Amino acid sequence: MARESLAGPVTPAPPGGGRRRRRGGGDLSRVEAPVTATGLAAKALLLGVVAALAIWAAFPLIEARSWIGLSILAVTTVGIFYLYLSRRHIPAKYLLPGTLFLIAFQLFPVLYTASTAFTNFGDGHRGSQDEAIVSIQTASVRQVPGSAEYALSIATTGDPASGQLSFLVRDPATGEVFAGDQDGLSPLPADQVSVGLDGRITEAPGYTVLNAGQASARSHEITNLAVPTDQGAILASGLSRAYEGRAQRAYEAACDCVVDTDTGQRWYADQERGSFVSEDGDRLVPGWRVNVGFDNFTRVLTDPRVSGPFLETLVWNFAFAFGSVAFSFALGVFFALALQHERLRGRALYRVLLVLPYAMPAFAMLLVWRDMFNTDFGLINRLFGWSVDWMGGEWTARGSLLLVNTWLGYPYMFLITTGALQSIPKELTEAARIDGAGPWHAFRRVTLPLLMVALTPLLIASFAFNFNNFNAVYLVSGGGPFPPDSPLAGATDLLITYTYRLAFGGAGAQYGFAAAISVYIFLIVAVVSAIAFRRTRAQEEVWR
Repeated sequence: MARESLAGPVTPAPPGGGRRRRRGGGDLSRVEAPVTATGLAAKALLLGVVAALAIWAAFPLIEARSWIGLSILAVTTVGIFYLYLSRRHIPAKYLLPGTLFLIAFQLFPVLYTASTAFTNFGDGHRGSQDEAIVSIQTASVRQVPGSAEYALSIATTGDPASGQLSFLVRDPATGEVFAGDQDGLSPLPADQVSVGLDGRITEAPGYTVLNAGQASARSHEITNLAVPTDQGAILASGLSRAYEGRAQRAYEAACDCVVDTDTGQRWYADQERGSFVSEDGDRLVPGWRVNVGFDNFTRVLTDPRVSGPFLETLVWNFAFAFGSVAFSFALGVFFALALQHERLRGRALYRVLLVLPYAMPAFAMLLVWRDMFNTDFGLINRLFGWSVDWMGGEWTARGSLLLVNTWLGYPYMFLITTGALQSIPKELTEAARIDGAGPWHAFRRVTLPLLMVALTPLLIASFAFNFNNFNAVYLVSGGGPFPPDSPLAGATDLLITYTYRLAFGGAGAQYGFAAAISVYIFLIVAVVSAIAFRRTRAQEEVWR
């Protein structure tokens, strides 16, 4: 019988302890936790932000007709609302934010890079086939006798400096007014448009008319803008006049080809190459984006114009990464051991001086070192009375880079070695010396193996960092010197700088090919790291 008190009947405690559990193992005390006003407000604020972000992201996806992306957005938003409005799934509430950030900032870039590697995405192959047809037709527009001419005003739908450009045109013969952009021409309500004495539109609803200075600043974009029409396209002739020219090349859907109306030459669509190609091999520009399979990957190995520079760059890349780690590690260990000596005075001051390069911004230090290697005005040549062209020679440039990277990297090695030395029992080295081992033998047989067990994971991470050390190369040598027959791959280029030049260089972007090289870099670093970690585990087993 349950005991009773003055306050009423006492509820018996559940069997098995003070916490009650629900069917299926759920913790009832957590589910029935009281709801506070602060918690409710925070939850409402969080879900409001989620809803706002979802609506903000939905419009671009709808405009781009990305229904898969819109579906993922909708499912994710509904899932977040379900999870945080429910009083169950407590662990998932904490895991979800980190999982979403992991997908957005790590998994998605990797997958996007890998998917780009299988395409011909780059200059000349950026859009769809329809966009390529419009571009080819508008690029062939020529003014012919009798072409319609218009009074032109340059306008934007947003900021005058960066908004999307539009042509506001007025037909002098009929007085009709139109607005046009790369998507086509559309009429404007004449009663809402203001026209100046010269016939040009001065005000139009939804548009910002640019003045002469603002239009001149964007003259290159104005020259390249063509408004497609049924007869061809409207092009600007200066900043105040426009004409409707006739397209010399037209697309015919029946043959899926582009026909030159003057010569009759035809370029047929090649879906494997993403271009219109004539029978004699002539290719029209631009093309469109298509899947090319493993072509980008095999091109790295089979195209002699690519495989040669790639392999040379790969060999130097390994040498640079290994050399940077080895030299900086050796120097860091030397200083750490030297400052371990108990009779050395002022060790704190020495340690501060040794870590100074680590405390300085690497970006600024790399630029300082670049100036120090200057042939005419650099400190090194002037200090020693030399006239060495450090960055002009293949091996002097590579040696300079290794010197700079060692100088930047040894403080880190010094710090981690100093910490690791504190964990090695002194009894081990003392026992080795009692057994007759000299300082060098004791270091090589006792101290160094124990250091390697502790520091090998950090050395692997340092190798991976230096394998992709873009800043050191780009800011000091720029990848040079370059051979006359290969302006894309220099003597000091790493794969990452070589890839950057392919993707964003002045010779034309090749995003698909650069993505394939990025995948190679990832695989190389992953394989080297996996082998090194495997050897590290074997080493740890030996010392247990």
